[in-house]
Amino acid sequence: MTAHAVPGLRLRRKSHSLLLLLVLLVVLIAAAAIFVSYMLWPTWPTKAAVLDAPAVPVTVAGVLFNIPPSAIRAPVQRYPGAHERIDLIFLCPSLAPRSTEGAAAAPAVTVENDALPAAVSADRLFVTIGGLGAVLAPAERLRSIYPRYFETEATAGADGLAVLPFRAGTPYEGEDLIYFAEKPEAFFVRCTRTVRTVPGICVHERLLDAADITLRFPRQWLQDWRSVAVGFDRLVGQLHPNGG
Repeated sequence: MTAHAVPGLRLRRKSHSLLLLLVLLVVLIAAAAIFVSYMLWPTWPTKAAVLDAPAVPVTVAGVLFNIPPSAIRAPVQRYPGAHERIDLIFLCPSLAPRSTEGAAAAPAVTVENDALPAAVSADRLFVTIGGLGAVLAPAERLRSIYPRYFETEATAGADGLAVLPFRAGTPYEGEDLIYFAEKPEAFFVRCTRTVRTVPGICVHERLLDAADITLRFPRQWLQDWRSVAVGFDRLVGQLHPNGG
């Protein structure tokens, strides 16, 4: 009876050892996975950039920009690093950021889609930088999309500009396409029309690799559109010195 019991005992001990080794192996694999996940997991800064600090590096759609913290509209976006989009505000005609006092006193904003603040001041330029994604490039929309929705022939605007209204019932109802008549791709904007006391707002887009820069400003600025275009060149060059 004893001779039969001993081999069984040894078998059980061997099974327990294998189980212990298996459990230990699983624990080691789990610990390694947790360590790798911790090392690779993205971390966020715990403090926002100081408003009067120099420009901070921000990456949008893989493109590097140097952004003054005081120009960033939403406090939650005042961090260096990668952003899905970033929303900025500059003063006209200098196109400089707001003062640090004004930026700090401004209420926090939540930016959704492409909405502008309810009250647009005549001395403010709103800039949004985001990824182009699946949307057609601005120049391609000018050539192949917008012409489908025009209502009439173009009329002359200020200082060499041409104005084409969009038809009612189209995605651009209530807007005009305004462009430099001699070379449309050099400068073109979509503008809402002034309705009673609500001023028209224009949208101008520029593409830098996969980053789409959208500039929004009062339509009245088009009276001196050449200076506006030069100012936009200078601003984009400041935000993206290597390719502006």
